Amino acid sequence: MCDAVEQKDADSEKIDWGERVEQTHEGAETATIGSRAAGGLLRDAHVGLSNPEPDITACSLVAGEYVYFHYGCDGQDDRGWGCGYRTLQTICSWLHLNRPHLKARESPPGLREIQQALVTVGDKPPSFLGSREWIGTFEAALVLDQLYDVPCKIVHVRRGGAELEDVADELHRHFQAQGSPVMMGGDRDNSSKGVLGVCTSARGSHLLVMDPHYHGPPLDRGSAQGLRWVSWKRAGSLDHCSFYNLCLPQTARKGGNK
Repeated sequence: MCDAVEQKDADSEKIDWGERVEQTHEGAETATIGSRAAGGLLRDAHVGLSNPEPDITACSLVAGEYVYFHYGCDGQDDRGWGCGYRTLQTICSWLHLNRPHLKARESPPGLREIQQALVTVGDKPPSFLGSREWIGTFEAALVLDQLYDVPCKIVHVRRGGAELEDVADELHRHFQAQGSPVMMGGDRDNSSKGVLGVCTSARGSHLLVMDPHYHGPPLDRGSAQGLRWVSWKRAGSLDHCSFYNLCLPQTARKGGNK
């Protein structure tokens, strides 16, 4: 069993990376969201969430702290296209909080900085800068390599939810050896998701999914879990008609824990 236990008081659960407000043309809505985000973003959104079943035989979770990035959290309204960027920012926040020796940076990259990294490595043309084009796991891997010198392993799941059960062992190994959040995305199910853990029982496996599609003021942990923005999902319940790619950052190759 690996039920998470809340260990910190409420004031220590947030990190103030919300002040990085990127200017857009959204007017008053941008200003409102930006001022709320400046109060701090939720840290470790899964802590306190119970196991999905009572008879879990193996459970592996993200090791260390991270920040929940979601639509509009920095003042830029990226609904409909920014979910991959937000999941990537959550992974970057984990690197800042747990692997600061990898590459010195003041904070996780903003949306335009992520786009610039992809232009710099030649994956995208200059016209990509300032666009609303989405990114997937492959682009996330390129950005992590460019900005943090962190290589990534891409796991391709051809038959969607039916085959995700087969990668549970791979995810257990990742969280035990690497510890970082994982990014997941697909074709038919093209909504980016973060994966923060995996639990397995005799009846199958559940993924601890962090959904970046929330838009609004920063959530507290109870609301994030109660509204299921962070929740356990049975692996076999995901779309069986979609392939999935999982991006697993290989941080242990770059010096291990801080």
